[in-house]
Amino acid sequence: MKKPVIAIGLDAAEPTLIEQWMAEGYLPNLSRLRDRGTYTRVQNFKYYKAETPWTSFTTGCSAHTTGYWSPLRLDVKNYDIDLVAAYDFKEYPPFYALGDDYRVAIFDMPQVALSENVNGIQILGWGGHSSQTPSHSLPANLFNEIVSKYGLHCGYKKDHAECLNLEELLELQKLLEEGIVQRTKISQDLLAQENWDLFLTMFGETHAAGHFMWHLSQPEHPLYQAFASRCQGDPMREVFQAVDRAIGEIISKAPENASIVVFSAHGMKDNVMDLPSTLFLPELMYRYCFGKAALAEGKLGETLPPPITDAKQKHWLQDVWRLKEDSNLIRKFLRQNLPSRYVHWTEKLFASRDELDLENLYKLIEENHPAFNQPATWYKSCWSKMKAFALASFSEGYVRINLQGRDPNGIVPPSEYENVCNEVTQLLYNLKDGRTGKPMVTEVMRTRKSAAENDPKLSDADLVVIWQEDYATDVVDSPELGRIGPVPHHRTGSHRSTGFLLAQGPDIAPGTNLPEGHSLDLAPTILSLMGAEIPKHFEGKSLIEKTVLAGSVS
Repeated sequence: MKKPVIAIGLDAAEPTLIEQWMAEGYLPNLSRLRDRGTYTRVQNFKYYKAETPWTSFTTGCSAHTTGYWSPLRLDVKNYDIDLVAAYDFKEYPPFYALGDDYRVAIFDMPQVALSENVNGIQILGWGGHSSQTPSHSLPANLFNEIVSKYGLHCGYKKDHAECLNLEELLELQKLLEEGIVQRTKISQDLLAQENWDLFLTMFGETHAAGHFMWHLSQPEHPLYQAFASRCQGDPMREVFQAVDRAIGEIISKAPENASIVVFSAHGMKDNVMDLPSTLFLPELMYRYCFGKAALAEGKLGETLPPPITDAKQKHWLQDVWRLKEDSNLIRKFLRQNLPSRYVHWTEKLFASRDELDLENLYKLIEENHPAFNQPATWYKSCWSKMKAFALASFSEGYVRINLQGRDPNGIVPPSEYENVCNEVTQLLYNLKDGRTGKPMVTEVMRTRKSAAENDPKLSDADLVVIWQEDYATDVVDSPELGRIGPVPHHRTGSHRSTGFLLAQGPDIAPGTNLPEGHSLDLAPTILSLMGAEIPKHFEGKSLIEKTVLAGSVS
């Protein structure tokens, strides 16, 4: 029998904080749902934590099955990065494409495409964080009707701030909270239009708050002491409180017989990945291949200054670009000392002809390159000459071996593939946090069993680097290749592989706990609550078992 479900995602919401803030009384609506329903954590994959969760959620399949690993893809023809955006659903449709028997409303799910097979409405690209989809809808006129009545999300594509600029961060908080109010009104309006079998929306504001406000909230971050004392209250928690109020208002419009599901496919803690993956790893690979530094050269054993707490330039990228090594001392002096608005022109005036030089940041910005904001991309002009290079990343470190017969200018013979993988792996295991001396890497994963394996659904990377999660570092030491950093911290929160599921409904016993699940179980659970069939190709299962429905699990 069909039963309505209201599903509300909290993008990248960290379950340990959700649990803490519920217990402390800051999230009363979620606490009330928890008391009246059931709860568990869900685990995601430990790799590609930022790139794949919502595609896996909507398709019910892992990236191994869909072949979708990232919105960015290596173009092996010219050693560059292309934007592929959201998964196209051509092979595996979204779980909510249920045919004529189910009426569905999808509002602002991130990183998904429109599906012609959904019976209902889809509104995408209204305000999601990193939506990876155009601003459009089915029916086509619906998006403009929503914007005409409520406006575009006031923070859409502006939901970011420099972590060293408190004024920007507090302005971001205002944008997110205003956007939450807009989202709530639209959700209530859509719920009032029809008795949907499934209403699904996503709060991207929790994602942005976690990335950029983590150090204003969590004492373990290295920047907390320098910034939290200058804040009144906890800006990140206040964004979550605004979301909690919104959830209360949205579900007040839900049918009495509806099940309410609040969930996240992944979480967020101290940022232990951005700098290692997008800056330290590409620089380490450059030094490994060429025996010299290109960026942020430090001195092993030298006493380290405290973490950087004030920006020299307006943006993090420009501050990092100032750390670029250069044989031209005039160009290097100007880059380090001029305001950024002048550096752009001096870079043109004193253009480098070194074939091993990095791509010009300002040129990439002018070209609107899809990954200009990732230092890994700055090295792309050198990739064809490197044995191994780091790819752009939103989470773990990704290393590609420049393999003969696969890559257009491959320089590593297949017979040497294993040796190069081993060399790079050992370099990584030897890498230490410059401040604590602790190993930076917990695991280096292989994506291929051999050089001959070339399934098109494999990821671009040959090696996936899983970083330590204990400390957000700004400097690393390699005994073989020297020190990289210190560099300014960037986003202060980064993803973790743990999410959560909270569900309340007429068939769910209150105050129960479910066994821990997987993020692949989220879509089957929603379908189960709807009374809909779970596709056979799904790799997860419903977490709502008969024992829970009977109230015997605690």
